[in-house]
Amino acid sequence: MIYHAFLIKYAEIAIKGKNRYLFEDALVKQMNIALSAVEGDFSVVKEQGRIYVFCPEEYDYEDTVAALKRVFGIVYICPVVIYEDQGFDQMAKDVVSYMQACHPGYAGTFKVYTRRAKKSYPIPSMEVSAKLGGSILDAFPEARVDVHEPALTLSVEIREKIYVYSQAIKGPGGMPVGTNGKAMLLLSGGIDSPVAGYMIAKRGVKIEAVYFHAPPYTSERAKQKVVDLAKLVAKYSGPIRLHVVNFTDIQLYIYDQCPHDELTIIMRRYMMRIAEHFAKKDNCLGLITGESIGQVASQTLQSLAATNEVCTLPVYRPVIGFDKQEIVERAWEIGTYDTSVLPYEDCCTIFVAKHPVTKPNLKVISRSEEKLSEKIQELMDEALRTAEVIEIR
Repeated sequence: MIYHAFLIKYAEIAIKGKNRYLFEDALVKQMNIALSAVEGDFSVVKEQGRIYVFCPEEYDYEDTVAALKRVFGIVYICPVVIYEDQGFDQMAKDVVSYMQACHPGYAGTFKVYTRRAKKSYPIPSMEVSAKLGGSILDAFPEARVDVHEPALTLSVEIREKIYVYSQAIKGPGGMPVGTNGKAMLLLSGGIDSPVAGYMIAKRGVKIEAVYFHAPPYTSERAKQKVVDLAKLVAKYSGPIRLHVVNFTDIQLYIYDQCPHDELTIIMRRYMMRIAEHFAKKDNCLGLITGESIGQVASQTLQSLAATNEVCTLPVYRPVIGFDKQEIVERAWEIGTYDTSVLPYEDCCTIFVAKHPVTKPNLKVISRSEEKLSEKIQELMDEALRTAEVIEIR
């Protein structure tokens, strides 16, 4: 069966009132971006309260569906066969042919749902549904009509042509990227932060990212791993600007000057300061981390409060209530897990303390940071000045 188009169904967008068109336009934009990676000339059209993707004569069905399944805002993707309007008798033959091609030998329950977008069509929708149902019963004697809980719903839309579909491929849901501002993701080479970026992007937030690199303690492979993770997240979120910060000198100085049980918290606080600098520079409205309560010493409530204390922007932690297995399962779903577990250490794991404090006292942490004097600001300025920016698409 050759599908000529896809009907795109959304959910939350439909309740946006007078602003609904803005969300629809954003969804169309993201669909065009996603489909630009698929060979062929696709046309995304808003038409009478519907969004359709019209396909070229030759295209890769699997690649097209895969691209659409990565567009936030899409709830269902319905492959559509389009027939010429040559009168009702021909429509009935076309619908039976569709059933024979898509559901050969069908013996379950079904109903026909008709929508007359073309109001001049002479037969009412209910009558069209009843007559088409009769034609299907004639062709499929073991099938049964059930208008309340059918196993199969055959949808027929009467426009200038006849649109027929019966499949609904699940999309990712959420909101179109770009409809809810922009935020900065602290991206590491682990499992959690790519999932956090995905989940925030799903709510319509455009994301940028910052990665803290520590050569020679971390290799170029570790950096490439993070770039690869950003590319995987970008398949869903759209283009990402990745800031790569050389954090080595800052880490070594903190390591030399501060109590070792406080290293993780103090380093984390300086990461948040640097991330917030880039976030404000790029007009982001918050920071995103992959922290989950109690997962490691730096993620107790007391530790999270200590890192939050240095930020003026809000910090969003979408996986904060997840356990590790839930995060791993989500990483599998979005395709980041295999890359995240590659054995290339990042700066966080290299400089981890043997016995980190789990309930840091803010006054104690502040006193330790005072020992860093003006030198730490010089190191931060140098890290900001030399940061590399990689455009991920």
